[in-house]
Amino acid sequence: VLSDKTVAAIKRADEGSLQGEKEFLNEIELLSRLHHRNLVSLIGYCDEEGEQMLVYEFMPNGTLRDWLSAKGKESLSFGMRIRVALGTAKGILYLHTEANPPVFHRDIKASNILLDLNFSAKVADFGLSRLAPVLEDEEDVPKHVSTVVRGTPGYMDPEYFLTHKLTDKSDVYSIGVVFLELLTGMHAISHGKNIVREVKTADQRDMMLSLIDKRMEPWSMESVEKFAALALRCSEDSPEMRPGMAEVVKELEALLEAAPEKEARVE
Repeated sequence: VLSDKTVAAIKRADEGSLQGEKEFLNEIELLSRLHHRNLVSLIGYCDEEGEQMLVYEFMPNGTLRDWLSAKGKESLSFGMRIRVALGTAKGILYLHTEANPPVFHRDIKASNILLDLNFSAKVADFGLSRLAPVLEDEEDVPKHVSTVVRGTPGYMDPEYFLTHKLTDKSDVYSIGVVFLELLTGMHAISHGKNIVREVKTADQRDMMLSLIDKRMEPWSMESVEKFAALALRCSEDSPEMRPGMAEVVKELEALLEAAPEKEARVE
């Protein structure tokens, strides 16, 4: 709790870690100039006497991963999950199209999506994020950044892993994996099983219903199928087959519009 009674969250960098220091400085640089309702806010930082700390706004409902892993009675309804997906997508769309220069997050995952008091989603952890290259006049989408591969297994764009070329579509792949987690409650990788492969196989065998997280009722099969189709398009192996974030936001807005009011709550 800060002196003005503001409740804050504090993240400490690993002592003596060169990589930790790099990510610490990267996060300060980015978050001090990125402002959007679906990105976590940086309140301040400490960098003295070997102590490095970031001070964020406090998110009382924890991470999305916490809720998807919860074994208790409380769970996010389907409408609530679409709201979380839409908030996350809007935050990433801002990074790709409104931040100047654009930003590739590079580490989108369920544990980096935080939920505030009203369960609004906020994207966090910009330690691995990279600025996009400056655009040429005739371009409207940044090309790529060549970089050492960093990220979280299970969420990492396979094309980026192979070519070391980070693009806006690398983030689209990662958010597609998060959508599959919202749909199934599964982890990105669990007991050697990859969520994208598992859901694609179930879809091909017309067994998608067997993977749906039953805790998210009520939901309509039509809405679930549309959300699943969007998630699978986002997590296509080929970047060219993935939609852009503007299209993702538009489709999620239509899905939320179709969801009954009673769906958009915590059960």
